[in-house]
Amino acid sequence: MSDTLKILIGVVIPLLGTSLGAAAVFLLKGEMKPIIQKILLGFASGVMIAASVWSLIIPAIEMTEERGGIAWVPSAAGFLLGIGFLLFLDSVIPHLHMNSEKPEGKKSKLGKSMMLILAVTLHNIPEGMAVGVVFAGVKATGGDSISLASAFALSIGIALQNIPEGAIISMPVVANGVSKRKAFSYGVLSGIVEPIGSIITILISSLIVPVLPYILSFAAGAMIYVVVEELIPESQEGEHSNIGTIGVALGFTLMMILDVALG
Repeated sequence: MSDTLKILIGVVIPLLGTSLGAAAVFLLKGEMKPIIQKILLGFASGVMIAASVWSLIIPAIEMTEERGGIAWVPSAAGFLLGIGFLLFLDSVIPHLHMNSEKPEGKKSKLGKSMMLILAVTLHNIPEGMAVGVVFAGVKATGGDSISLASAFALSIGIALQNIPEGAIISMPVVANGVSKRKAFSYGVLSGIVEPIGSIITILISSLIVPVLPYILSFAAGAMIYVVVEELIPESQEGEHSNIGTIGVALGFTLMMILDVALG
């Protein structure tokens, strides 16, 4: 199997996770119970936190050290730029967080369902970047700093947390009166931004190899922004907030094991 084909498979895996989750609209009746939403949101948070550390920031630090640079500079700069980038997108793209009635971003006449989908699409962008830049790192370093197994570990981890995300976005859309088939399509479409973002990031990283540590950290910052701004607050709303915390612990542990065992 060629390296190009392996990379293509790697960037598509997260979309498969989103599609599988979106298919829950055909299997489950009614809205998802809040307690299940909390543990799934917490799980997604844990996966993204662990992925940011083990799959992105640590490789960025190691890569910089190997090149004789100041280890913390690209990681710190890239991380803060990633936070700033998502903060900017959050302020301009109209979207609606789950369990909220007040839209964020620019004023828009879009319906509630579409703004819910845009909210998920917004935080799928850094996930796609993360997968893309890790596979770019494999290609650029020949597997020395980032192994192919480690890249696939990240891709699988993102796919696992995309399964509940796909369900969480598609089921409320059905509750708003949209057909199950359309809700499934919307869920899949929200995930398409991931492979697109991955491929764009791979192309950019391949052209500008010296900035790879910055891009790795940039993706980490963008993912952490999503976790802190959206996922954790939503998992802690109302009663049984400890369920969301348990989900964080499970997601973090699973992603850590995947990265260390496969990396």
